[in-house]
Amino acid sequence: MTTADPATLVLVGAIAGAFGVKGEVRVRSFTAAPEGVVSYGPLYDAAGKVVLTPKRWREIKDGLAVSGPEIADRNAAEAARGTPLHVPRAVMPPAEEDEFYHVDLIGCRVEALDGAVLGAVHAVHDFGAGDILEVRPPAGPHWYLEFTKAAVPLVDLANRRLVATPAPADETAP
Repeated sequence: MTTADPATLVLVGAIAGAFGVKGEVRVRSFTAAPEGVVSYGPLYDAAGKVVLTPKRWREIKDGLAVSGPEIADRNAAEAARGTPLHVPRAVMPPAEEDEFYHVDLIGCRVEALDGAVLGAVHAVHDFGAGDILEVRPPAGPHWYLEFTKAAVPLVDLANRRLVATPAPADETAP
């Protein structure tokens, strides 16, 4: 069975439930074009195990109806409900200018304008008002940084670093 490194996975969709009686699943796509979720090859769960290799698909009202050899019947399709679907970062197209995959930001060193290390990106959150970086400093509590051009004027993925102009500590505390 094929597996992927969980640290390199990008979330592209989720199984929303069964569709029909022959093992098709309803897939909710998180890609720009709904059919993008089936174009990358096998889809993995968060642990890196293949859960669906799309063989046939069609658009339906709230997503896609997808079939693959891993889901044999309606019972298996129902059991897969809620499964997040991921693909390895390596199969994704390059990001557009000033766009970034969250997985590429996680682990990057965060530096101040003067080069002082502020921490590393632990997670990227979106609570509805834009992306927020969760930064873990070398010591002390984690803090949050708005991921905007003003707050993070330089993203250097080649060197795995971000240059930030964070707000004072009392404004960024959780």
